[in-house]
Amino acid sequence: MPNASTVKPELSIIVPVLNEAAELPDLLAHLTHWQQRGAEVVLVDGGSTDQTSDMARDAGFEVVITSAGRANQMNAGALASHSERLLFLHADTRLPDDADQLLSQAFSSGSSGWGRFDVVIEGRSKMLPVIAALMNGRSRLSGIATGDQALFMTRKLFNKAGGFPEQ
Repeated sequence: MPNASTVKPELSIIVPVLNEAAELPDLLAHLTHWQQRGAEVVLVDGGSTDQTSDMARDAGFEVVITSAGRANQMNAGALASHSERLLFLHADTRLPDDADQLLSQAFSSGSSGWGRFDVVIEGRSKMLPVIAALMNGRSRLSGIATGDQALFMTRKLFNKAGGFPEQ
């Protein structure tokens, strides 16, 4: 029987963070759920000046420290992760409860090797659902996705693309 530390996770969730201490408890609770379902979680701190890194480590999460810049942070997280399936999650974005099943279907469908989730924007404005619908429609038509849509891809495709471009 293989040692648990030598078994590759099915999914690596990579989260760039910067000064997220105020919102971190909610994010960590969400990520704990995915850890319990077998996902590897890598938080990548771009130089927080608050307690973000300490709070995450104290809660048992792996934290990689790198220079600021979302692309740089996501690339560093991919390098530190171990799964062949990568998911890049913004700190203020939450995955749907059935994300693991949806990802499994997407990866086994023989599709392009990458995808994204539909965005749902919460708030008081009645325009937010309209904005979300327009973003999701644009993504379906153009293949363009934003980080708020929780991008996922195979490591092979990520490496082939050369990671995320520094912007």
